[in-house]
Amino acid sequence: MSDVTTEREAAPTEVAEPRKTERDRRFQLDIRLTALIGVLVLLCVVGYISQPETFLNDSNISTMLRLAAAIGVVSVGMTFVIISGGIDLSVGSLVALASVWMTTLATQSYGPWIMVLCALLVGLGAGLINGVLIAYGRIVPFIATLAMYASARGLAERLSNRQTQVVTETGFTTFFRGDFLGIPVLIWILAVVFAIGWVVLNRTTFGRRTFAVGGNAEAARLAGINVKLHTALVYGIAGLCCGIAAIMVVARTTSGASTNGLFYELDAIAAVVIGGTLLSGGRGTLIGTLIGVLIFTVVNSIFTQNHLETDIQNIAKGVIIIAAVLLQYGTSRTRKTPT
Repeated sequence: MSDVTTEREAAPTEVAEPRKTERDRRFQLDIRLTALIGVLVLLCVVGYISQPETFLNDSNISTMLRLAAAIGVVSVGMTFVIISGGIDLSVGSLVALASVWMTTLATQSYGPWIMVLCALLVGLGAGLINGVLIAYGRIVPFIATLAMYASARGLAERLSNRQTQVVTETGFTTFFRGDFLGIPVLIWILAVVFAIGWVVLNRTTFGRRTFAVGGNAEAARLAGINVKLHTALVYGIAGLCCGIAAIMVVARTTSGASTNGLFYELDAIAAVVIGGTLLSGGRGTLIGTLIGVLIFTVVNSIFTQNHLETDIQNIAKGVIIIAAVLLQYGTSRTRKTPT
């Protein structure tokens, strides 16, 4: 009788422990997001102090958001990839390839929506190639995406003959460079992509499986998840985001070039890491990624408005990335230390 009572009394403790762990994780996430928002506000204050007349006016805010839009969309796809335990070094090259392919004279002759469809298909197709090579070809993500990085950029140079292709389709530029309800269309696209990405990641089976694969791929496989198919689809999402970003870059610059998307992979990875997504996979948040994108955009604006050299900007970015990784490492060690 006493044994049964002991087992019944112990059961609530065993069930309460995972709940406590999940509660602690959510608390740590809230603290991290609050800290990121604090950093963003502090940077805005610094920018205002350095340039009080121009930094927070409507024109500069609109410019910053437009510049953040394309890299923000790429960062959504990168968040999915890193949470799943992978990495994608090819996103910048995919943006270049999609932008060149959609601005060829042959593509533009069919109208603006064929241009949009072309960019989406090119990005999606290249992303799926990455995913298939990694999932079914068992190639390390770093190597597979590095190969795509070189190949896609080279193909973009080949298609464009290393020349800038100007958009002659006025319907395309009129729509994507316009406003809706007083807000630029590019910002609306960023908002829609982030909203869809958040819902998929946090409210669907696909999102839960993404976290599971990144946390422990073997355990996910034993739980019945088709890890290979899921991995391929995650890289397909990243490629699709690159196609959307290519449309936004072409709309902003009214041209397609093999130099588009340069260093986007570094900016996207940096934004995702700063946002709190673990490089080892299994944990992350799109809200943090968005804040990370905005932090880098504000930093770039501060440096640009104060006429500081590009090399100093890159040094500052490097310091921010290292600080974010060290913070992640310290948080992980604290969490694993027995109490």
